[in-house]
Amino acid sequence: MKSVDRMAEPYPGYFLVPQGWAMMAPAMAIACLLLVLDQFTLPIQRTVMPATVAVVICACAGLFVRAERTEGRSLAVRYGVMVLAVPLPMALFGLAMALWHHVEPLQSTLAIIGALATTSLVAAVALSGRAPALVAGYLALWAAPALEINSVGATAMLVLGGLIGIVAAIRQITLDRAAQAEAHAMLRLQKRAEDILHDYEQTGQGWFWETDRKGIITYVSAPIGRVLGVEAEQLLGHSLSDLFILDDASREGERTLAFHMNARSSFQELPVRAATRREERWWSINGRPIYDGFNNFLGFRGSGSDLTEKRRTEQHATRLAHFDSLTGLANRFQMSQTLEKILNAPQPAHRICAVFLLDLDRFKQVNDTMGHPAGDALLKQVAQRLAGTVGDLGRVGRLGGDEFKVILPGRIDRNSLAGLAQRVIDNLSQPYTIEGARVVIGASLGIALSPDDGVTSEAIIRNADLALYAAKDRGRGVYHFYAADLHSDAEQRRQLEADLRDALVHGGLRLAYQPVVHTNSERITGFEALLRWNHPTRGDLSPAIFIPIAEEAGLIAQIGEWALRTACMDLAQWPESVRVAVNVSPLQFANPALPGIVTSALASAQVTPARLELEITESVFLNDSESTEAMFAALKRVGVRLALDDFGTGYSSLGYLKKAPFDKIKIDQGFVRGATEPDSRNGAIIASIVSLAEALGMETTAEGVETLDELDLIRDLGCSHVQGYIYAKPLETADANDRVSGDLSMEAKGPRSSRAPRRTMLRRVMMEALGARYPVTIRNMSARGVMIEGVLDVPLGVELLLELGEGMALVGIVRWSREGRTGVEFLTPVAFDEAGSVIPPAGWNAPDSAALDTQAL
Repeated sequence: MKSVDRMAEPYPGYFLVPQGWAMMAPAMAIACLLLVLDQFTLPIQRTVMPATVAVVICACAGLFVRAERTEGRSLAVRYGVMVLAVPLPMALFGLAMALWHHVEPLQSTLAIIGALATTSLVAAVALSGRAPALVAGYLALWAAPALEINSVGATAMLVLGGLIGIVAAIRQITLDRAAQAEAHAMLRLQKRAEDILHDYEQTGQGWFWETDRKGIITYVSAPIGRVLGVEAEQLLGHSLSDLFILDDASREGERTLAFHMNARSSFQELPVRAATRREERWWSINGRPIYDGFNNFLGFRGSGSDLTEKRRTEQHATRLAHFDSLTGLANRFQMSQTLEKILNAPQPAHRICAVFLLDLDRFKQVNDTMGHPAGDALLKQVAQRLAGTVGDLGRVGRLGGDEFKVILPGRIDRNSLAGLAQRVIDNLSQPYTIEGARVVIGASLGIALSPDDGVTSEAIIRNADLALYAAKDRGRGVYHFYAADLHSDAEQRRQLEADLRDALVHGGLRLAYQPVVHTNSERITGFEALLRWNHPTRGDLSPAIFIPIAEEAGLIAQIGEWALRTACMDLAQWPESVRVAVNVSPLQFANPALPGIVTSALASAQVTPARLELEITESVFLNDSESTEAMFAALKRVGVRLALDDFGTGYSSLGYLKKAPFDKIKIDQGFVRGATEPDSRNGAIIASIVSLAEALGMETTAEGVETLDELDLIRDLGCSHVQGYIYAKPLETADANDRVSGDLSMEAKGPRSSRAPRRTMLRRVMMEALGARYPVTIRNMSARGVMIEGVLDVPLGVELLLELGEGMALVGIVRWSREGRTGVEFLTPVAFDEAGSVIPPAGWNAPDSAALDTQAL
């Protein structure tokens, strides 16, 4: 059984046998010794024996104390132990004194009474607060002497005292029981409170501390020692501030703590950093000064709680408020703050900066075809490349979606900005690997400068956005600096978008059909449907103008479906041998509903699927994925033909031709132009494409054929079909209906060969020929020749020199001369810059005034 002798007594008489009861042994022994010395005689044996036994019993008081205080003892057992420990030795000692008095009644009476009185006093001290034990002890001690005296009065007093004592003892027992119940209740409450505090400490939710008046730790909870990597006892004797790290992050809290401890004032929820190097831990501490009953300051007592997770949550919330959760870049809010801070700097020199706005080209296609998780993975890689390219030059942020922003503080010249912008575009346009698939996107970039393009953040962002739109208008994948005329361009663009929406709703769009002719039979095999828009005020607009607007406005899907259904309805009026080709944009191709739309259009027009040809550009392969292959398979199940449009101008890989079920390859007109020139490699490229198509069982169509020599070359190289002005320009629907209602044969009509573009001018120059110099006038010029006026009958084949200006001259040969006009072919072709000025040949050092400004014919 568990001993409870260490349990603190809730009141003095809770236990019947006091721990100090052993003092009765020496008290009794001394009393006997003093009695012997007083009488100068030794007691007889029968006197010594009970006294000795009484002393021995009292000396063994510790055994009785433990016996009583053993956990689980009932009240009856405790009183039994008390009888053996207290009344029994007292009765034996009283018996010894009575026997001594019986032997020496005259000489020992006063001494014996003194010994009994002394023993009673010691017992009263030892049994203080224990009425039952005290009454029982007194009655036992005086019972034998009272009987020995044989006095009625003494006996009556003993009996009366005993009765009074018994009453007092009974009352004391009642009080003891009530006190015992109360003590047990208090102990349970105390134990419960201790357990709760212990659990509170052990869970790490809170801890307690105490210091002396000098701020030295006198108590600290054990878990704090574990956090700091030491035993809690080792922290005793140290200053309270030793529990914390005094760095910049916590110095403010430490100063506040020191202030309160010096001022002896209470404090609450002070944040301090724990003095641990293993991990960053933060505490919130509370404390109050403590005083004694005389208002003397004793120290501080307080508690603490863990603040780490709360601070991490606050830091995370702060990061979410300032950083993009996906890429880790600064978000729109922080980028706006950064720009505002620069533009509002006190010194004008510090308000200079440049802002890049970026949009990713073809990013939506990645999301649509591969899913948003793939898009998120792509954005992370884009963010890494963009941040790596910009480096320490500025701050990079993500505004949302596929929009990014770069702020470059300080003055940077335009050439350096242009170089950085081009590097950004080049790096972002390199292939990515997403989920094992190769993905290629691009980037368009707009640039605005402060203070050149605005002095407020709203103006800078608006102008950078206008520059970004201008970059997209130029074909994407380029950068553009802000210019003042972009405002009018933006307004025109907005108006065009609104007009395009009206045209789509009210039938303002139409289709034109350009014949596709079989090369050998020269018969029409089909038409390509081309979108046309006759704007109410601007007339016919090129698709290159309004198709990008439709894509950005989200109208391309509606326009594409309208074109598909309209072409099918027109196709239903034509002979069965005639097909129609309809262009499908990458956004349409990425729509899972496309096969259903095609099927519905064919069914509504009651057209055989094989008569419909869908022209698809190489850009659909930029995100080569399972969804791309699934779309091809679905379209082939519908039964339509598939043509690869603009082959060779986009995606560089040919691997997709192994899997994509194309029926035709269309050779871009860029390869046809100039193919007949002697130094051109275009013919070899066309021949390679034809051979590749034949090997794969596909037809070929050469686009943009305009001259007879180009047609002869195309026919010689084996192209199966031709499309171009050499046969016909795009026809209106009525003209196309008339054309297929009769003979489907076509006749090639056009110039024998193409001529380089000419530029008109009116400029006086000097001509040197046959050893003479003549003033002449240049009328027009191309890259390969020039027409001059002012000389008559110049012999054919004569070599001459035209002096365009100081330090610049062109050498040519006369090819014709009539009616005062002469045609000259240059020995070396010339080049023109974007403004139309002749570019001096390499090695010439002509002054600026020698440049020949021209106007395109």
